[in-house]
Amino acid sequence: MGTKVSRRRFLASATTGMALLSLQTGYASTQAKASKRRFGPFRFGIQAHGLRKFPIDRAIQIIHDDLQLHWVEFSRKHLPVEATGDEVRRVRGLLEQNDITCNALGVHKFTADHNANRRVFEFARSMNVRNISANPSRDSFDNLDKLVTEYGIRIAIHNHGPGAPYDKISDVTEAVKGRHPNIGACVDTGHFIRSAEDPVEAIYKLKGRMFGLHVKDVAEQAKKTHDVIIGKGFLDVVAMFKALKDVGFPLDGALSLEFEGNPDDPIGEIKECLAVAAEAAQKVKSA
Repeated sequence: MGTKVSRRRFLASATTGMALLSLQTGYASTQAKASKRRFGPFRFGIQAHGLRKFPIDRAIQIIHDDLQLHWVEFSRKHLPVEATGDEVRRVRGLLEQNDITCNALGVHKFTADHNANRRVFEFARSMNVRNISANPSRDSFDNLDKLVTEYGIRIAIHNHGPGAPYDKISDVTEAVKGRHPNIGACVDTGHFIRSAEDPVEAIYKLKGRMFGLHVKDVAEQAKKTHDVIIGKGFLDVVAMFKALKDVGFPLDGALSLEFEGNPDDPIGEIKECLAVAAEAAQKVKSA
């Protein structure tokens, strides 16, 4: 059963969310200008899982020096919930020094365990992050309704491909129906392709509920396949950016390249993906 959202709950959540957003330093003019030059109107970043073989300090250096990106989503590999306050402050300092915003964390599991769920939200708050990519169990949503209201932080349900709980677009749309407006989706284009679903269609169908996008492409529409340079497999990159523009993807959402191939030395292929993304984004900007 979905939880009805009262006007008071919605306004309380919105107020908290705006307060959290006002604390963020990540949307400095330098970042916005760099993003617009390269990716048009899109704040395009990276899911750091593609750099999982590198320690976090080196990953941040790569993001800044080699990839010249300004937004990142960290997974548990680099930044687990158990990180100490000192480590969180150290990482936030490194990000600020390198003009990088952490705009999402994930993918995090959620269950009916209220205390465990709250720890993730507290961690996201400590990082001044508005979006949590999530793999919630079916019995977690009543609790998540309360937490997204209290914290003003969004949950973005991540699809994990064939056999996963949110394999199909309809699985995600049904999960968010009737829920708090801060419960939405993180569309993983590669995983939807593996499930023989159209990720561009997913963007349109989840309009207003999309808070994240993991941009990847794969060689086959199959459970077992491998990542390829975006646009070389099944992903229509121009159509993807057009859909994001059409639905008004939020500026404080997390739009992230996620290239998971060649983990020992992925930088060259990530750069190729970024070049394809930049070209497609500029085409959509000019259209």
